Amino acid sequence: MAANSDARKMNRRDFLKAGGAGLAGAALLGAAGCGGGTIQGGQGGGGGGASSGNVFTYGRGSDSVSLDPINATDGESFRVTIQIFDGLLAFSPGTTDVVPWLATEVPKPENGGLSYTFKLRKGVKFHDGTPFNADAVVFNFNRWIYTKNPYHKGGGGQSADFAYYSSMFGGFDDKSVIKKVEALDNYTVRFTLRKPQGPFLRNMAMHQFVMASPTAIKKDVEGFWRNPIGTGPFKFVNWDQGSEVDLKANPDWWGKSYPTSKGGGGPHIKKLVIRSIPDNTSRVAALTGGSLSAADGLNPDDVPAVKKHGGLKVVLRPPLDIGYLAMNNEKKPFDDVRVRQAVNMAINMPKLVQAFFGNTATVASNDMPPTVPYFNKSVKPYPYNPKKAKKLLQQAGVGGGFNTDLWYMPIPRPYMPDGKGIAQVMQNDLKKVGIKAKLVTYEWGTYLDKTGRGEHHMCLLGWTGDNGDPDNFLNVNLSSASATPKDALNVAYYKNPQVDKLLKTGQESIDPNVRRRVYYKAQEILHRDAPWAPIAYAKPPIGLQDSVRGYDPSPTGSEALNDVYFSGGK
Repeated sequence: MAANSDARKMNRRDFLKAGGAGLAGAALLGAAGCGGGTIQGGQGGGGGGASSGNVFTYGRGSDSVSLDPINATDGESFRVTIQIFDGLLAFSPGTTDVVPWLATEVPKPENGGLSYTFKLRKGVKFHDGTPFNADAVVFNFNRWIYTKNPYHKGGGGQSADFAYYSSMFGGFDDKSVIKKVEALDNYTVRFTLRKPQGPFLRNMAMHQFVMASPTAIKKDVEGFWRNPIGTGPFKFVNWDQGSEVDLKANPDWWGKSYPTSKGGGGPHIKKLVIRSIPDNTSRVAALTGGSLSAADGLNPDDVPAVKKHGGLKVVLRPPLDIGYLAMNNEKKPFDDVRVRQAVNMAINMPKLVQAFFGNTATVASNDMPPTVPYFNKSVKPYPYNPKKAKKLLQQAGVGGGFNTDLWYMPIPRPYMPDGKGIAQVMQNDLKKVGIKAKLVTYEWGTYLDKTGRGEHHMCLLGWTGDNGDPDNFLNVNLSSASATPKDALNVAYYKNPQVDKLLKTGQESIDPNVRRRVYYKAQEILHRDAPWAPIAYAKPPIGLQDSVRGYDPSPTGSEALNDVYFSGGK
């Protein structure tokens, strides 16, 4: 998920492999069962509320990989660490709008975007009593930036090796966009950049770049991933790996009087249990049986049943993702734009999206979701028009049809709940215009490796955004620099110098008008060139006990639960 083409990148394969499957879509993987542990909390066994000791139990599909957030890449790790750690900036509830957090205000760019000055909150302490101040900020960033720093390590056996830092800030050492971080006084920090970065403040608000206790890191950097210490609303208690993570309320949290509209307030629950239940059926049963306060990873098919069940409700996560069918532009006949446009018109996308997502998604038009700034609303989805598709194929010299392959994902994801089923529908639609597609799949890791090498003609994949910036979608997935011989992020192998120039301008500009202009133009060209057939913007469903209040799902996939409470219990 990259920022600069010349930097060491975290590729999609590492991102997904690091967490097994990562994010909410991993919920359907693994062996069935509740993963052990005692059922805790809730009315009738775990739903929460005063009668259960004010315990909130969250059911998810897989365990965390590491509780050292800078050395994690999977969503299930961040599900936990966002409760424990705070960053200088954050996203306001339910959005990717940047708000002050451990900083008292969102800084303005200085010197043409080459420096930013952060004013820090006073009186904040880490859970081990270490004061939070400018020195703590400098310590954390120096640990991340410099490969020779003695604490540039840790994260456990599956450590991502600071991959998010490298990805979002261009690399380490002298490749880092951040040139230096210095304390001007105890509560003022200045960041100096090597060049302007358009998404800098959004990057800073990402949960990976949060403050860890310098004392704890120095004491045991290699063991920190199992004993995390931050400044957040909950303190770490215990991690029964493969089963659950137990946290308790931090009564001294600085944010308890911060406006709830910006993410403050609480914590109102005394204990937070985050439980791994790999099997979706078992997890939904635990929710309906009352032993979970909340559960993610629900299939769209589960939603009507959960809604009808007494005492439950469903909320949808705001869409910050896209599922797509990528066509390999380096393989015939997909090197012809008319063939790619024909594929877009041959698939009845509205019917497909309704069948597989129901009301939990909308048909995609652009290559990024509408929750991202500079989304071009004038770009509309290709219409379902088999007759015109046949005409385009004829113009491209393949009017008699052709044989190809269509690869589908072997696991469900938030943006692709049933890869095989979706591929079968596409196969049937394509056959009607003369395109005979053989369905292909592999084990997940192999699938990622092979599509990353461009072995496919067409493949299903998708992307969940990190920070709500168009750079995190368009540059990552569709720039020429991402179309690498292996571990490609750009699995369409689409290369357009004009688009590359626009995306580079958008990445390096801090002028909103310039960014709007270039991203609008890029979306128009991408729509015309059709390297993808965009499928849907998914809104992943989350099931809750009806007594739960204050739960505001984040589009990034992980939300802090400090303001959550049970009716009658705040």
